[in-house]
Amino acid sequence: MTSSPAAPAEPVHWVLTLSCPDRAGIVHAVAGLLAEHGGNITESQQFGDPETHLFFMRVQVEAAVAREELTEALTALAAQFSMTWHLDVVGRPVRTLVLVSTAAHCLHDLLFRQRSEDLPIDVVGVAGNHRDLEPLAEFYGKTFHHIPVTKDTKADAEARLLALVEELDVELVVLARYMQILSDDLCRKLEGRIINIHHSFLPSFKGAKPYHQAHSRGVKLIGATSHYVTGDLDEGPIIEQDVERVDHSRSTDAMVALGQDVERRVLARAVRWHAEHRVLLNGHRTVIFR
Repeated sequence: MTSSPAAPAEPVHWVLTLSCPDRAGIVHAVAGLLAEHGGNITESQQFGDPETHLFFMRVQVEAAVAREELTEALTALAAQFSMTWHLDVVGRPVRTLVLVSTAAHCLHDLLFRQRSEDLPIDVVGVAGNHRDLEPLAEFYGKTFHHIPVTKDTKADAEARLLALVEELDVELVVLARYMQILSDDLCRKLEGRIINIHHSFLPSFKGAKPYHQAHSRGVKLIGATSHYVTGDLDEGPIIEQDVERVDHSRSTDAMVALGQDVERRVLARAVRWHAEHRVLLNGHRTVIFR
């Protein structure tokens, strides 16, 4: 992870996120601390949840202050308000590992967005349980790691995956249509930093051809959901969702194409918001500061 200079000559654009029990004076205290360190706030959003009684805040601030100094001050403030907080540099690419199987649309979209400098991630590797997408990864200059998975080798495959995460200093794992169910143990170890995408037909239409099933039943909405991965299959905290309307004139192939388009858009937004530190966990839900 790239760290800030010890004594920056020019202001650094920081992003601070925090959550804590809601009470009076939090915004005043945070703004005052940043002002004391010469900070100029460029963006600020906050939300107090009346149900959980938790407070959430995201601040971008320009300040010519060393990370160590700002960290020390925030640590003291966090103790006062029982805060969980995170500090980073705005726009720093998040080191990302993408997991794939055979569907190319989400991987292609993420790599294209990274190359076009539209997505603040650094894809440090692509791992797949099949080799189908190895040429696509190589086209974008990404190292492909083949980690085959069978019922008998699942534990070993997940161990290899965790070793790769450690070796590459991965901060975010993205399941770009990775068609494997992850163990509870792996989900816990990557909690809060692994994102999945799936179509919206679950639980009604399961299996390898959900769009064919949906077409035969005459569905009118096609959608996708991106969420953090937990041990509860496809039930982690939701980051983003979207839908498209369809009618009787759509063929199965047209529905598949439309569904893939929704999936890549939803996944790209979820990855962007995570990488920009716009997503804060609120129990089983999320707070999104767009």
